[in-house]
Amino acid sequence: MQKPQLKIGTKSPTTSPDYVGLVRFLMQPFLDYPQSLSIDCEMSYTRNRAWIRIAFESSDKGKVFGRGGRNIQAIRTVIAASAQAAGHSVYLDIYGSTAGSREDSSFDDDREERLPPPKPREKRGNGHKPIARTRSY
Repeated sequence: MQKPQLKIGTKSPTTSPDYVGLVRFLMQPFLDYPQSLSIDCEMSYTRNRAWIRIAFESSDKGKVFGRGGRNIQAIRTVIAASAQAAGHSVYLDIYGSTAGSREDSSFDDDREERLPPPKPREKRGNGHKPIARTRSY
């Protein structure tokens, strides 16, 4: 009698992570008002993508983002790892609670679809030399 072999690393097309539950689990500890957390997840199974939109009280923004953005980056890393394990790419949009003002831009794993950064403006000289600055101690 043979033992059934486990296939590690296979991706089932019908199963996807519970992104809403995962985001709720990761974000609620940072919120003073966890009932204000609103999560919307939209899946595109033809392109294997998930769009997650999050909104919460703007007073909790500092805790969610953390010093230097460490907390939100950790949340994004866990979500991206979960999506990658399922064979998806993920976009995470964060909105404030005030009239749809956008707090953060999209996060995505597909670097080829990211728009190029804006080109720097050419500096227009006014014909004057820059003023030399001195330090006073």
